[in-house]
Amino acid sequence: MRPGELDADQIERWRELRALSGAPANPFMEPEFTRAVGRVRPGARVAIVEGQGETVGFFPYERGPLGQGRAIGFGVSDSQGPVLSPEHTLTAGELLRGCSLASWEFDNLEAGQTLFVPDATEEFDSPVIDIGQGYEAYEAALRAGSPKFFRTTTAKERRLARQAGEVRFVFDERDPAALRTLMEWKSAQYRRTGRRDRFAKEWIRALVRQLAADRTADRKPGCSGVLSVLYVADRPVAAHFGLRSRTVLSCWFPAYDTDFAKYSPGLILHLRMAEAAAGAGIGLLDLGRGTAEYKNALKTGDLRVHEGASVRRGPRAALYRLGREPSRRAHSFVRNRPRLAGYAQRALKQVGRLRDR
Repeated sequence: MRPGELDADQIERWRELRALSGAPANPFMEPEFTRAVGRVRPGARVAIVEGQGETVGFFPYERGPLGQGRAIGFGVSDSQGPVLSPEHTLTAGELLRGCSLASWEFDNLEAGQTLFVPDATEEFDSPVIDIGQGYEAYEAALRAGSPKFFRTTTAKERRLARQAGEVRFVFDERDPAALRTLMEWKSAQYRRTGRRDRFAKEWIRALVRQLAADRTADRKPGCSGVLSVLYVADRPVAAHFGLRSRTVLSCWFPAYDTDFAKYSPGLILHLRMAEAAAGAGIGLLDLGRGTAEYKNALKTGDLRVHEGASVRRGPRAALYRLGREPSRRAHSFVRNRPRLAGYAQRALKQVGRLRDR
């Protein structure tokens, strides 16, 4: 069925099955995210798995041409996979066949998804900040493990206040203008670094606007948008839009005003965000797949996510391999060779500089 056709009982059952999984309550795995994607992606579907008179699973996916499937929100979703009862007896092939899919591609498959993990071609760290013991405990660990980083960042915040004006942080900002500013900064960052601008796609812009407008975490505990903004003298200098459940904040789109780059406003924002999130009862900030200096400095540990595809035998599977595997292998070849990856990074930045001329 289409995601919007899920009724209240099915949504409640989805939540029950997620709780049984024992996995962190990542908002990307909740029904609200799937329903939001369904409003902007016409190929979005949810398969309902039934056994012995009850619903034992849900499988959100997007269907493309020739039966090629992808994870729901592929390209922007940071946690993916079916929601299944621990007692299910399905195989990956049976699930795909039931959905008339020749393949199902994923780039952030959740750890513990035993149905599809055997089909993964690569595994990645997804850095996290554990604030389950409160922000004070996290700050104490940060002071002990990265004392120079913490001192430098807090000193920059004090200098920012002295030189530019009062520093103010809003954890859940409702001003639409702040969201527009963040999206403009993020688009500029993508172009500056030579990367694909996600906000050039209308469906991604529409998805973010929708999730930002529908912030009802009290009524919808699974997934709600949160826009956090760092202001200096009432001017926004850094912002982040992410998704939260009651216990997990998934960091999604952070960006900052490059005019204030010397103060590292993005790092200040993340520390303030961790403090506010802990105060709101959140126990984990998921910084998302990928390595970055700021993630390494802030993290307390890592989750694991997987990339790959499950492919059924047949002619349409061969078409999938011809269309996707060469590109996937090329990216993997570069990623796994640090020197070559460094050359690629510098080349991307050069492309970004040329774009801005």
